[in-house]
Amino acid sequence: MMESVQLIQFPIFKEENGELSVFDQNSDAIPFYIKRIFNVRSDKGSIRGQHAHRLCSQMLICSNGAIEVLCDDSTNRKVFVLEKPNYGLLVPPGIWAEQKYIEHNTTVTVICDRPYEAEDYISDYQIFKEFVTHSNIR
Repeated sequence: MMESVQLIQFPIFKEENGELSVFDQNSDAIPFYIKRIFNVRSDKGSIRGQHAHRLCSQMLICSNGAIEVLCDDSTNRKVFVLEKPNYGLLVPPGIWAEQKYIEHNTTVTVICDRPYEAEDYISDYQIFKEFVTHSNIR
């Protein structure tokens, strides 16, 4: 299950006056059809996320600053550091994810394969563990 969490490198184009990171729907790097994109900005020390999804896959991209992402499949845990705007972390359904903001004024862009659906969120860790145990995700 944890092996389904993937760190993906996107193309980056460096020029004298800056860098351009590309997230193209038609590339193989985003393995789903994009339904929603949103940004989250927070300061150093903030903890966000703290939930899993039943159906939604997400690509987390730290477009400014740095975050640590703890991913948990109810058996294994792994921490990923996102600090470059051309790297994304694919977090599939059934993975508990927490983001710790490790720099001030950090912005995370989240690309999703589903629209917002409140019933898709699992925000209680014990319910998440039960979900993983009784689902066919593993």
